Amino acid sequence: MSAAQPVWIFGYGSLMWRPDFPFSRSAPARLDGWHRAFCIRSEHWRGTPERPGCVLGLAPGGACIGRAFAIDAALEPQILEALDARENVRGYLYERRKLPITLLESGARVEAWTYLARADDPRFERDLARAEILKRLASARGVGGSNFDYLRETVVHLRELGIVEPELESLLRELEADRDRPRPSR
Repeated sequence: MSAAQPVWIFGYGSLMWRPDFPFSRSAPARLDGWHRAFCIRSEHWRGTPERPGCVLGLAPGGACIGRAFAIDAALEPQILEALDARENVRGYLYERRKLPITLLESGARVEAWTYLARADDPRFERDLARAEILKRLASARGVGGSNFDYLRETVVHLRELGIVEPELESLLRELEADRDRPRPSR
């Protein structure tokens, strides 16, 4: 890493477990004023236009514990360009903004690049009913894989970080119980 201070990137969904960029260290971190929610209709990564999925976004209010990545400042332009392309694959859905986060291990406050869901985008679905979220998680699949796998991998990674996200845990338990239920023969 160069002598310059590192640049931080905050991940709260698949970026936590699939950063796809070089980093010098990572740490659990909290972002205040925003919470993790299934509020983005996915018609590419985890669904299709015919069978949309739902993915996580940051919606206003509350707090979100995720994973912060320190990157070399010299690599910032290339990494942000690649992340912009990844996060906004089908148009400008996420706004990249630098926000203060707290590194949980040290209590240090740093500025981090963060991707916020744009509330004015038609794919932003703030008040998506739980039944609809469950339906999409159970059945949708896109170029990035199944929506169920996205939920499971996110929960597993949160657990590895020592983070318990009650709503995501509840969704996963319900979907796993439904998968284990015997189906009537026809």
